[in-house]
Amino acid sequence: MTITETTAPVASMPRIGDPAPAFTAQTTQGVIDFPADYAGKWVIFFSHPADFTPVCTSEFMTFATMREQFAGYNTELVGLSVDGLYSHIAWLRTIKDKIAFRDMKDVESAIRADR
Repeated sequence: MTITETTAPVASMPRIGDPAPAFTAQTTQGVIDFPADYAGKWVIFFSHPADFTPVCTSEFMTFATMREQFAGYNTELVGLSVDGLYSHIAWLRTIKDKIAFRDMKDVESAIRADR
């Protein structure tokens, strides 16, 4: 008896240096269409494991305070997370209303993409 194994094509995850895949996402700043919305710009994707975690919050606040500096380099920030849009909104409100980190308070939010 011969067993023939068939395999479906496997989509590999992008690696450092690979082009990012095209996608659309609902974010706290509205819908984004990548890469069309960022034509002619550099994009930095930053991710975190979950909203409401201390390290992620401080990293997010740091990126948000540097948003204008990145814009000066023709670079946009896009935050990625597995959490849903409503969790992001609640997290952003908490950051704005209750959190100060290294003299950062009321930071302007960077784009937060939903899963």
